[in-house]
Amino acid sequence: MKTMSDLAVKQKSIVMLLVLSCLSFCRAQEPAQAPDSSQDSDAVEKASLVVYADQKSAYPVPRFITGKFCEHLYFNVTNGMDAQILKNPTFCDYPFSTGQISPDGIATFHYSRDEIARAIRGDAERWGWPTSDIDGLIKSRNEAVACWWAKLGDVQASPDTSPYGGRAQRITARASGQGILQWTWLPLHRIRKYDVQLWVRSPDLDALTVTVFGPDRLVCTKQVIQPVTTQWRRLGATLEIPTDLPADKAYRFAITADRPGQFIISRVLVLPADHVNRADPDVIRFLRESRLPILRWPGGNFVSSYHWRDGVGPLEQRPTLPNYAWGQQENNFFGTDEFIAFCRAVGCEPMICINAGSGTPAEAAQWIEYCNGDTQTPMGKLRAANGNPKPYNVKHWEIGNELWGNWQYHWTTPEGYVDRYRQFVKPMLAADSTIKVYACGAPAMWGKRWNDTLIAGAADLLRATTDHPLIGGQVPTDTEPLDVFRDFMAVPEVLEQKWAALRDDMKHGGIADPRLAVTELQMFAHLGRSSSSNAPAKLTHETLVNPSTQAEALYDVLIYHAAVRLAPFVEMVTHSATVNHGGGLRKTRERVFANPCYYAQSMFAACAETTPVKTELACSTEKATWVLPDLRNVTKNWTGKVLDVLAAESSDGTLLLSIVHKGTQRPIDLEIEFKGPAPAETAQIQTLSANMPWAVNTLETPTAIAPVAGTKGLSGVRLSLRLRPYSYTLVRIPRRPGHGTTGLP
Repeated sequence: MKTMSDLAVKQKSIVMLLVLSCLSFCRAQEPAQAPDSSQDSDAVEKASLVVYADQKSAYPVPRFITGKFCEHLYFNVTNGMDAQILKNPTFCDYPFSTGQISPDGIATFHYSRDEIARAIRGDAERWGWPTSDIDGLIKSRNEAVACWWAKLGDVQASPDTSPYGGRAQRITARASGQGILQWTWLPLHRIRKYDVQLWVRSPDLDALTVTVFGPDRLVCTKQVIQPVTTQWRRLGATLEIPTDLPADKAYRFAITADRPGQFIISRVLVLPADHVNRADPDVIRFLRESRLPILRWPGGNFVSSYHWRDGVGPLEQRPTLPNYAWGQQENNFFGTDEFIAFCRAVGCEPMICINAGSGTPAEAAQWIEYCNGDTQTPMGKLRAANGNPKPYNVKHWEIGNELWGNWQYHWTTPEGYVDRYRQFVKPMLAADSTIKVYACGAPAMWGKRWNDTLIAGAADLLRATTDHPLIGGQVPTDTEPLDVFRDFMAVPEVLEQKWAALRDDMKHGGIADPRLAVTELQMFAHLGRSSSSNAPAKLTHETLVNPSTQAEALYDVLIYHAAVRLAPFVEMVTHSATVNHGGGLRKTRERVFANPCYYAQSMFAACAETTPVKTELACSTEKATWVLPDLRNVTKNWTGKVLDVLAAESSDGTLLLSIVHKGTQRPIDLEIEFKGPAPAETAQIQTLSANMPWAVNTLETPTAIAPVAGTKGLSGVRLSLRLRPYSYTLVRIPRRPGHGTTGLP
């Protein structure tokens, strides 16, 4: 059984996952192809499916089954969902995590200049900044210029203090045209106009100039910002990049003095003019088009040291702090009001996970009042003062994140969480009795003691618990790549059994109508050492299935199927994550594209709130070998069907078939027979497929794996489909107009 100490590698594993995700645009990719009906029939298996459209489940597919999770982790929110382009826009003393945590579960930071220089070099190269300038970037940091900014000319730099506390940057220019600069990428494929906002003062200058330089060091555009005064002022400018300049190059953004003198800057923001309440419009568009139902925020590990009051009010008054979970800075630009605005722009429900680590019950209750209270309450009045008089009506609240793990700030024991949960839930419900509260459950795969303790100690106050099935572990390099894939394809069936057992435990513990929310989900395998010094390497970063690959798309749909089969117990899934943190969307060089799992989730979203119907499936099986370390205590000799199917009917009578081919051997000819209401003559079909399960989309081939649409005629009440391995297929068949049932038994 996995213990909490075993899971102390989680932080390092996530860092590696993020690095691999950032590098995935360099991976070679075989183009995905539509199903080929001309393949040799001798190499094709046969399978059959009967759909009983008149035998319906009592429970619909959950509305929130294809939700997402976002966290202040590297470039998920900051420089991800957030449209602001610059790194370190508040000129803070940028903290780099060592990857180690204190006994209390808080990140520790590098202080060695050599270690910091290595971190700067690695990140700058990963971002595509010119390597010839990185030495100057490191030298500038050592000479008191804020990290990611560099000197432009022979300037003197020193730290200073912002008007509301925190670090500002003082620059003394000895000549005209001197100042500071930063390399950056601009979304020039989409927009050429950029809004610049500065909070600045100067004892001896009355104007500054903001400039964008091209790769050839020629001026692309510039604007004088004035009047700069001796007092702090917020000033703005608009920069427009000429249309004849390339969109696929890095540019330099500079702030300079027009004569000798000094200036002090506390913040500088660069936003594309098409931003949506400071959010990235491409991210908004993708999530809206996916019919995202719910979004969980702000963590994740981050939330256990997050205090929501730091993220509301005017930007210049919000403190910049270290990110105590992950390293890097937290500038608090994306707080509660921005999160709600983001959800409204996308069209989804918000879910908030509260700080039950270093936070207090009173703080959590005030957060609920800020979101849901009327303007007569103290926190409702504060929300109105911040420009939002109408209550947000946030209904979903989770009490803490992974507090069973010693990487979590102020983690606790099973008995400690029972005490903490009871302390939090009462004032939270007192603030708003209509909210839905979710306890912090331990993973059902190994956390039975935690969950049993929670049920025994809080059943009278417990409605729903949570699970984070981040399953995988360190896989030896002498492992066959397809064995890793087969294991992952079996995990949803294992989880289905574990969740059913948890449901029964909750019922036996006195919870009459228990619920589960899966609030983090993704494949979580990482490349480990070879199991033998003489064993040849078979598994590589390129062949290890991970959240960026086609395998994650299939895995997620299999989880959805398992959740539906347990209805109504599993009421929500919020997959990790929105941008640059595992699955979902990638934002690289200010271009946003989708991983395969985004498309699978978007396709399955059509099934939400439909009614499942009975099916009978006959097909071949494959064996899981349990090479994943996290499965070492699961029953051996596991075999499962190579197809997994969910059938459901929408309110207008349309049948939907959700079909995963998780096998690795050969295509399958699936013969489908419909019993009940007569189907129409033509089926609409979407297929998401790839040649191998570790195939990915890249910056160069962003839609190599994307749904392919088509139609297929029925023969009476029968439909024939050829399904490729590693594919997900969604079939829509309307009810035949003017016809009743098929007349078949």
